Amino acid sequence: MPIVGGLDIHRKQITFDYLDTVTGQVQRGQISPADRAHLRAWLARFADCEDVMFAVEGCTGWRYVAEELAAAGVTAHLAEPADTAATRGRKRHAKTDKTDCRHLRMLLAEGRLPECWIPPGHILEGRALLETYHDLRAEHTAWVQRIHAVLFHHGAPALGAGTLRTGPGVAALRAAAADLSPAGQLQVATALEVLEALEARMHAVRHQLLQAARHLTGAKVLAARLYGVGPVTALALTCWLAGAGRFSSSRQAVRFAGLDVTVSSSDRKGLPGRLSRQGPPVLRWAVYEAGKTHARASAPDHGYYAQVKDRKNSKRAALSEARKILRQACHILAELGDDALATA
Repeated sequence: MPIVGGLDIHRKQITFDYLDTVTGQVQRGQISPADRAHLRAWLARFADCEDVMFAVEGCTGWRYVAEELAAAGVTAHLAEPADTAATRGRKRHAKTDKTDCRHLRMLLAEGRLPECWIPPGHILEGRALLETYHDLRAEHTAWVQRIHAVLFHHGAPALGAGTLRTGPGVAALRAAAADLSPAGQLQVATALEVLEALEARMHAVRHQLLQAARHLTGAKVLAARLYGVGPVTALALTCWLAGAGRFSSSRQAVRFAGLDVTVSSSDRKGLPGRLSRQGPPVLRWAVYEAGKTHARASAPDHGYYAQVKDRKNSKRAALSEARKILRQACHILAELGDDALATA
C-alpha cells in the first residue's frame, strides 16, 4: 500500500490527508469547491500510482466521492461514522477536519477501520427511489391531516377514514368546504391541489419501483417466498440487506433496521423497552407494513399474530411479524449471496 489516506467531506470543501509509505511524506490540504469536477482533477495526481486507497466516512456526499475514487483507480473504503468516532476514544482536543482526516488515514493504515458495504450503482438507485416514494407518502399523509384539522377547526362534519381516496369522497369534501371561511376554503383547495400532484408523482415513482423489483433477483425471490412481502418491500429488503457476508446473523439485520428493543443502560437517558429506530427508516416502514398483513385470517402466521394482539396490541403484533420477516429475508438473501444483487 504505497499511498494511504483519508478524506473528510463537507459541502464547501473536502479535506485530505494521505501518506506515501515509500517516502514517508504526508500531504495535507483541501479540495474546494467540493464537487465532482474538482475532485476528479485532484485525483489525476494518482494516475501513475498502482496501489492507492482512501477512507471516507459514510456521511452525506460519500456516493460521488466513492464513484470518483473508483473511476480514478483508487480503492475506496467507507467508514461507519459512529464506530469511527468510538475508536477516537475520549476527546482531549478540539475536533477539526485535519484531525478527522488523520484519524481515518491511521485507522486504514492500521487495519482498524470499521468499514461499511459500498453497494453497486443500481442498488443505490433503488434506495434513492424508495426514499423518494417514502417521502412522498409521508407528505401525502401530512396534507390529508391538514384537511381534517381545518374541517375540525371550523366545526365542519368530520370525514371518514379513506374518504379522500375516492372521487365521491373528494366531491363531498368540496361541498363541505363551501361552508368554510374564505381562508378555510383556500386551505382545502390548496391541499387538494397538492394531493393531486403528490399522487401523480407517487404513481410514477411506484411504477419505477415495480420495474426495478421485477428485474432484481433478490426482490423476485423474496416476493415469491415471503407472505405479505410485495415488490416494493422486497426491493427495500434486497437493497439494504443483500450482499454476501453482510450479516453474520439475522439478529444483526434486525438491529440494522432499528427494530430491536432497547435495554437498560447507565450511559443513556432513554427508557428501556423501546425500539432503537436506527438505520434506514424506509426499510423499517416497509417491513412493518408487511407485518400488518398477518392480521388477515388467511395469513399463515395469523395464529401467532392474534396471540400477541390479545396479549399486547396490534402494533406489537405487527412488529413481531416484521422482525420475523427480516430474519427470514436475511437467511434467504444469505443463501443467494451476491446473486441477489444480479439484474435480469
